[in-house]
Amino acid sequence: MKKRIMTIFGTRPEAIKMAPVVKALERDSELEPIVAVTAQHREMLDQVLKLFEIEPHYDLDIMKERQSLTGILIRALHGLEEVIAKERPDLVLVHGDTATTFAGAMAAYYQRVPVGHVEAGLRTWDKYHPYPEEMNRHLTGVLADLHFAPGIESKENLLKENVPEKKVFLTGNTVIDALFMVLKKDYQFSNTKIQNVISSNRRLILMTAHRRENWGKPLENICKAVLQIVEENSDVELIYPVHLNPVVREIVFKYLKDQERIHLIDPLDYLPFSHLMQKAYIILSDSGGIQEEAPALGKPVLVMREKTERPEAVSAGTVKIVGTDQDNICAALNQLLHSQDAYNIMSSARNPYGDGQSSKMIIDVIKEYFKNDGEPL
Repeated sequence: MKKRIMTIFGTRPEAIKMAPVVKALERDSELEPIVAVTAQHREMLDQVLKLFEIEPHYDLDIMKERQSLTGILIRALHGLEEVIAKERPDLVLVHGDTATTFAGAMAAYYQRVPVGHVEAGLRTWDKYHPYPEEMNRHLTGVLADLHFAPGIESKENLLKENVPEKKVFLTGNTVIDALFMVLKKDYQFSNTKIQNVISSNRRLILMTAHRRENWGKPLENICKAVLQIVEENSDVELIYPVHLNPVVREIVFKYLKDQERIHLIDPLDYLPFSHLMQKAYIILSDSGGIQEEAPALGKPVLVMREKTERPEAVSAGTVKIVGTDQDNICAALNQLLHSQDAYNIMSSARNPYGDGQSSKMIIDVIKEYFKNDGEPL
């Protein structure tokens, strides 16, 4: 009898990274996939589901305008409790560090269903950076039975927390699987603004910034910094897909609206965004996932956070933490824009997150787990 594997996710980043796992489950004759989404993010989640042709078996549709963290967690936990009770899967897979991740692991635990944690072991050791993700993944890790670590430092973090080594598996990051699945050499952008920027002779800075801990003064500093850089460098253009959160948009449009060579656009689907990363000269971001994807494309990433839970890319040299101080951001950007040696060092750094085979490794571990009567080898 096929083992029934339930994947649970709710945000766009989770969906991107779980999509290759879902597709691998669909191809495997020994496993039966069940997909449950909370839709913690609605529109952005739907984009990814459509791209990867994933039809959820359950869609809780919990998103509300200006939703609180408490509200998200309560609605996700309540909905997932009912879904898991109905389906009784043999294993629940959650990803990363969202409220959906923690709710999925907790709902499974309450019903004594084993939990596999994809992208396990990321740590900053500061419960407010990133907030609330750091505690979401800590708590999920406590509940998990199988830990799929994307990098060696993540694996070592789990071992330091006394997770038995036989339950920790170094798999690389599934985001590289997803990236390789969608990149196409002949891709054409439908957005004329993007196409015009790419067709120009200017260097493109691609920026994303939306993290909760950067709301307020930090995001204001970020906006001032990129405005200064664009004004001082006539051969630079900046594209910023602005998160739909009204708190973010209010600040960003206040500082950057109608600025020459700064293009504020709505969030992109994963397919065009992946190709836009490929076209960028530098990527400026407070995102976690971009720190993993950009190394596979040879793009320097400046991270506008005080700490990162993804130190492998920093150690490899393709990612640099610059924080949210205006002067620090400007200095780091200018170094890459004006020093070819500095740029070459970052752009040629080794990708530490695998070769696009992470999903296959995860499926192999799951099958061995069940062959061994629910005990990792």
